[in-house]
Amino acid sequence: MSRHSKKVSIQGSDSSLADNPFAGLAGEGLPAGPVVTTARAKPAKSQGRVELRREKAGRGGKTVTTLREFQTHIPLSALNQLTFDLKKACACGGALKGRVIELQGDVRERVMLELQQRNYRPVQAGG
Repeated sequence: MSRHSKKVSIQGSDSSLADNPFAGLAGEGLPAGPVVTTARAKPAKSQGRVELRREKAGRGGKTVTTLREFQTHIPLSALNQLTFDLKKACACGGALKGRVIELQGDVRERVMLELQQRNYRPVQAGG
């Protein structure tokens, strides 16, 4: 390779770099665009009922929000991903223990919104 490189000037009267390469193309013969249908999409199927509880008993006075009674057809890998997403959405810690999700703090309102967006039916159980 040579140390001297050829420099191209883009200023001045040289307009070859300023030309639009698509200027000569015509839009004739192209399709009109995507066809929009007005068919209604079916609402997403519910993932089932989920109980939300706020618990303090046996936890050293710390408040924990628990989610239980998930449908049995939901795999543990999906519950693990849901736990991760809820911890992020609520900005809290938590864990999946068996088929029960435990989140640190009283985050029932935020969890209710997240579960409704994911087609679950959250129900506040207990006190």
